Amino acid sequence: MSRMRITRAAVGSTAAILLFALMGCEQAVAAPRPAATLDTGFAQMYELRFSTARDCFNSYIRAHPQDPMGEAALAASYLFEEFNKQGVLTSSFFLSDKKLLGGVPNPQRDSQQADFVRTDVQAREMAETLLKTRPRDPDGLFVLTLANGMLADYDALIAKEDIASLALLHQTQQSANLLLSVNPKADDAYLALGAANYIIGCLPGYKRFFLGLAGIHGSRALGMQQLKLASDQGHYLKPFAEVLLAMAALRERQPKLARSLLARLHLEFPENPDFANELAKLNRNGEPDGLPR
Repeated sequence: MSRMRITRAAVGSTAAILLFALMGCEQAVAAPRPAATLDTGFAQMYELRFSTARDCFNSYIRAHPQDPMGEAALAASYLFEEFNKQGVLTSSFFLSDKKLLGGVPNPQRDSQQADFVRTDVQAREMAETLLKTRPRDPDGLFVLTLANGMLADYDALIAKEDIASLALLHQTQQSANLLLSVNPKADDAYLALGAANYIIGCLPGYKRFFLGLAGIHGSRALGMQQLKLASDQGHYLKPFAEVLLAMAALRERQPKLARSLLARLHLEFPENPDFANELAKLNRNGEPDGLPR
């Protein structure tokens, strides 16, 4: 059975799947090391300082116009900001099957979403160009995995383009597996694999059946294992993996694990109120209400 023949009713928004991840960067130092520039930008993104994050990413793009990672990082900042506005990375969203598997209710289109799509497509095209001459290039594979995964998230949660999201999901899993075969230490790739496995594993049995006919399978247990690898050893996407693993732990009635992850995130990013709020909610209630059975 072709993937394209899977109906919307069978799929739902199943590719809500991947899922995800600068203070004056221009003045900080005259010529920052590339990794340091990106690290600073991602740190500011996780602190919800999106303008300063983009200052650093744009600085990196100007200094390294041939490197697709700059565009991928810029796209990540737009998507993370959109998810923050919509409350996607919170327990109230993640513990609701209707939202997690069906996407943001009535999302409003705005220019920021167009900016995300533009930069994400640019990153993907640059990575594909790189891979034409070096098919196993780890940097190209990483950017391709990140760009496809983010667009799959956007299509599933915001644009509600389920079939397009599923196609991107399949491509993301392929490039992530290839990346790990080339570079087994590319632990950020486990974010895409873990989120896909976990959320597919959360679907009702009949939906998993139809996806299985198309060769797409998932497992909540495997998904959590892979998210843990990304949260323990990832780099740019490590905090994103920690958020997803914490939310998955809440769904699995593992409040101790969720509390540990949220405490770690709050300590590292004290100016992000979401981490503090989720930790306070968990400490106050012990277990969140409305957990799926």
